[in-house]
Amino acid sequence: MAQEKYSVQLCTEDRSQLERLIRSGQHSARVINRARILLKTDEGWSASQVATALDTSQRTVFRTKRRYAEEGLDGVLHDHPQANRYRKLDDRGEAHLIALACSDAPDGRDHWTLRLLADKVVELGVVESLSYETVRLRLKKTPSNPGRNSSGASPG
Repeated sequence: MAQEKYSVQLCTEDRSQLERLIRSGQHSARVINRARILLKTDEGWSASQVATALDTSQRTVFRTKRRYAEEGLDGVLHDHPQANRYRKLDDRGEAHLIALACSDAPDGRDHWTLRLLADKVVELGVVESLSYETVRLRLKKTPSNPGRNSSGASPG
């Protein structure tokens, strides 16, 4: 077997933090899986053994080990913002969308559908193109419960 490029040697503090993270059950499956990868690798498991045991790919194991070596524990557990992501609707466009959704439905319709809203926003020239999924996400983000954000978590 070839020598693996990145080795993982967890300090006691990192190991206990990862074990607490797994036990708490309050993190995403992706973060818990990364924690398990680091723990198994620290125990001396090979990438193929870890991948098989955790039902993931060896590539995921290698990437996790590399991120730990380069960025430390926080770098592994917290995703980076994705580059080249932008919002189709800025705040002004979102305000147009919400106002449109609150207005009367088009003739012959009981209510606005997501597709009708997307088409109307494009027709009005607010944006060049817009998917109904973007409309759904933007309307979902609109707080019906001011104490919660779009993911359902409390702010802060």
